[in-house]
Amino acid sequence: MSIEFLFRLVSMLALGVGGLYLGVVVSKLADTTPELWATVFALVGALIGLVVTPYVTTRPARWLRNLISQLPTRMLVAAMVGLVVGLVVAALLSLPLSLLPRPVGQVLPFVAVLVFSWLGISVFVIRQNDIFALFRDRIGPLPAGETAAAGNSPSSVLLDTSVIIDGRIADISQTGFIAATMLVPRFILNELQHIADSPDMLRRNRGRRGLDILNRLQKEAGAPVRITDMNVEGVREADDKLVILAKQLHAAILTTDYNLNKVAGLQGVSVLNINDLANAVKAIVLPGEHMMVKVIQEGKETGQGVGYLDDGTMVVIEEGRRLMNQQLDVIVTKVLQTAAGRMIFAKPEK
Repeated sequence: MSIEFLFRLVSMLALGVGGLYLGVVVSKLADTTPELWATVFALVGALIGLVVTPYVTTRPARWLRNLISQLPTRMLVAAMVGLVVGLVVAALLSLPLSLLPRPVGQVLPFVAVLVFSWLGISVFVIRQNDIFALFRDRIGPLPAGETAAAGNSPSSVLLDTSVIIDGRIADISQTGFIAATMLVPRFILNELQHIADSPDMLRRNRGRRGLDILNRLQKEAGAPVRITDMNVEGVREADDKLVILAKQLHAAILTTDYNLNKVAGLQGVSVLNINDLANAVKAIVLPGEHMMVKVIQEGKETGQGVGYLDDGTMVVIEEGRRLMNQQLDVIVTKVLQTAAGRMIFAKPEK
């Protein structure tokens, strides 16, 4: 027996009995036989109890529970502390307010409880970062292992669709470079599933690859991976939801999306870009160094040839077009760092 059905049954019986007594009272006022009035009111009361009860008991309780489960612990603690402070202030004011003439002295204490409770919660939630920072400064620096949990660095990272499909996150997580909990919101998982169900073969393969990578992350990642039902109501775009959720959780976003990187950075959200990491760990090449490169395609400019290093770095070779499909010993002339990665210019050794 579900709790909702139990509430329906109890409320139906209670309102049915209440309707029965109310029908008897109404029949006396109308000076008629009580049986008809009692039966009608009892049936109406039982019907109201059966239909309306979930909307005033279990469903609001379920909604409140889901809301609390989606709130960050930091915000929940700040709200509870703010509520306690507001109630204490209202209690201190209730005695002088109750001494005022009636009915003001009877109403104002209750109004003060509502106002100061709301005010306490609002102030503590809005200024939660400053309040926690104040207590942290009073207590002193925390041990290194507790720093992330205190908010000095993100204790969790949100995974974007692009970084899951990219796949490199699975290898990176195994190295131990990511120690924070990796969170995958349900709307990101739904987006992956939508891509995997696409009629376009390329998108379908990308979506299925993302689901495979996510499955691999859950089994082999060096850090915890969790699917979270946290959502942002009133927002349709997944990227916008991700940025807002990251701000609420004080978490970083792990992505390969250049536009999301910029948008999140403008809103003060920490972003971990796999492409930036890949560029940072590439071997440093200086002008004048020698390297072996195979020319595999023509360049944009006249006479240029293009080759690639093992890590994917593009090497533009002057006068390399005439040496197509040959392994060349080249000399680096210039290194150019762009948003897309590192580009090396070289010329064949003579």
